[in-house]
Amino acid sequence: MNKKVFTILLILLLLAACSGQPETQTAATAVPTTIAQPTATAPALTANLTDGCLENYQEGVDYFPEKAEVTHSDGFTIEYFDSYKIVTVKSPYPGAAEVATYVLVQCGAPTPAGFEDAVTIEVPINSLVAMSTTYLPHLPTLNAVDSLVGLDSLAFASTPEIRARLDAGQVAEVGFGAQVNVEQVLDLDPDVVMTYSSGSADFDAQPKLEEAGITVVVNSDYLDANPLGQAEWVKFLAAFYNQEAVANTWFDGVVGEYEELAELAATAVTQPTVLLNTPYEGTWYMAGGQSNIAQLLSDAGAAYLWADDPSDTTLFLDFETVFDKAQAADYWINLGFVASLADLAATDSRFAEFAAFQNGRVYNNDTRTNANGGNDYYEGGAANPQWVLADLIKIFHPELLPEHEFVYYRLLE
Repeated sequence: MNKKVFTILLILLLLAACSGQPETQTAATAVPTTIAQPTATAPALTANLTDGCLENYQEGVDYFPEKAEVTHSDGFTIEYFDSYKIVTVKSPYPGAAEVATYVLVQCGAPTPAGFEDAVTIEVPINSLVAMSTTYLPHLPTLNAVDSLVGLDSLAFASTPEIRARLDAGQVAEVGFGAQVNVEQVLDLDPDVVMTYSSGSADFDAQPKLEEAGITVVVNSDYLDANPLGQAEWVKFLAAFYNQEAVANTWFDGVVGEYEELAELAATAVTQPTVLLNTPYEGTWYMAGGQSNIAQLLSDAGAAYLWADDPSDTTLFLDFETVFDKAQAADYWINLGFVASLADLAATDSRFAEFAAFQNGRVYNNDTRTNANGGNDYYEGGAANPQWVLADLIKIFHPELLPEHEFVYYRLLE
């Protein structure tokens, strides 16, 4: 499991114990009701400008003819106007009462009035500091690999194009969360620092960076409970690079592959039962029934034992509760840092009493783990849920995908 993934899990646990929610860092801003109308002589553009600034701004020209429509994610929206777009993150952190709004203005065009309290950014951006590896797989898609100048931790990245840039010494390590090296970020002078948020200054990089005058954008992809919705955050990044056209094409391909696989899995005669995860320090953290992984299991033709739970967050269970409900589960997946069945039994001898253990149906999602502990399941897998879905179908219904080779999963022996 990536350090950032573990950090997010810890954040969610701490937030669950709190009765109140802190205020968000940015608030919604009303969109002006008057929009400049195109003139009869205004030239019509056929593509977004992905490099440089306008030399001769003309009122009434639609500078974003290539637009993104958000179809699967409920986490963000994009509204288009002639020379600017409004990007809204609906829930910047778990339980947020307010949204975060960003005004993206075509470079060379005037800044629109009425957004004095919003974060205004000229696009396309040329430099980025990323505070999560989940953004990295999208950069090659958006032709934006060279824009990455900083990363929270260099150790965990898996995307090959990004890994090459890191290995060449072209990306600086800036630290994560509240331990972010503000001076290092100031030296990099990025157009945008993109980060996740918990809503707590004790864990977040956002407050310290904003205090230093750095432009920060909150990306809440990890809160999206829909696998395709999480992948659709490629359109969120694309808006900052004016690369909506390539994002649309790429995402349409992901949706097509995912839906085709889900239709195939729906033909399965049986639905085997599934158990997730292992305990950590006495608590068994189980995914809610409306979570991302629960949806993946359903689409793979499996019966998740906590599918009837109404939450999309983490459940905090004890061993006995899990054993009573899942001792007879057909499969057991996503076991964290477990290398073999012997290692699993050595951790707790009671694990050997689960039917999945006894029947040799235990699979871990750690095939693409690097020497530093970075796991591409939480990086490339988040951007490509069709790969994860194919793996799961291969596990539960191997006869449906006899030629498929596992991308992320492996059978524990």
